[in-house]
Amino acid sequence: MHRAARSAPAAARNREPILLVLRDHLPQRALVLEIASGTGEHAVWFSRALPELTWQPTDLDPEALSSIAAWRDTSGPPNLLPPLWLDASADTWPVAQADAVVAINMAHIAPWTATQGLIAGAARVLTQGGLLFLYGPFREAGEHTSAGNARFDADLRASNPSWGIRDLNEITALANQHGLTGPERIAMPANNLSVVFRRR
Repeated sequence: MHRAARSAPAAARNREPILLVLRDHLPQRALVLEIASGTGEHAVWFSRALPELTWQPTDLDPEALSSIAAWRDTSGPPNLLPPLWLDASADTWPVAQADAVVAINMAHIAPWTATQGLIAGAARVLTQGGLLFLYGPFREAGEHTSAGNARFDADLRASNPSWGIRDLNEITALANQHGLTGPERIAMPANNLSVVFRRR
């Protein structure tokens, strides 16, 4: 494996359950814009499993972009595009239109402004009926869904006060303000959720 390629154990643990949800919800042929693609392992896995889709990985971090490119060069299928630099909180993104926007384990490891930008950006670029897919731990009605998530949230905030598990009600209110309907809430392993919004 290319030395720039990084690996995240969580990516291997959650990729199969996430794939089942994506397979059920994504259109058969679509351009999928992945925000905060991280190591790139998910991008390779999902694009290989869903060959009719075109998968566009992105990240803000130069080391992540190098890792995504390394994974793509060694094991990426033809429908996996080269990674793009993208700041979710920016007013413009390098992709003008997409059929789906996917963000896995992003909201809690970024400032709230990144989630605000993600939702505003998805509303800008999604085609009519296109979906925004979020995955990770969420609070619901202000409460953690497990003791483990409460501990994880405390750890996140100790390492960076701008991080933390977000409340699904707040995300939903923001999404609805931007013309996204939903959410469809799907329980996942390890007290995580898949959350799907659609553009009207």
